Amino acid sequence: MKRFKIYHSARFDKELSKLDNRFQERFDKIEEHLIDNPYYGTPLGYKWFRETRFENYRFYYLIYENLEVIFMVGISDKKDQQKVINTIKLLFEFFKEEIEGLLNDEKGFT
Repeated sequence: MKRFKIYHSARFDKELSKLDNRFQERFDKIEEHLIDNPYYGTPLGYKWFRETRFENYRFYYLIYENLEVIFMVGISDKKDQQKVINTIKLLFEFFKEEIEGLLNDEKGFT
C-alpha cells in the first residue's frame, strides 16, 4: 500500500500554532493515520477534498494521489466550516501551485 507524505500550507501551520498542545497532539495522531489511509476523512464534494475532525475543530486537506501527497490547507470550528470550505474551493489552484512549489524546493529546484 502507498504511504502518502503530508505537507502543510503556510496558512494551516499558522492556524495550528494557535491551538493548544492537546489539539496539536491529537492532530499528530490524525496525520499518522492519514499517511496510510488518505481517504480516512469525510469527502467534501470531491474524492480529493476531505475533512477530519476532533471535537469542534475540522482539519481540511487535499489529496494529490498522483504525487502521493496530502496537503493540509485549513482548520475551522463548526461555525466557520462552510466559509472555510468555500474559500478552499476558490483557492484550489493556488494550493496546487503551493504544493508543487514545496515539492520542487524539496527536490532542489527553484
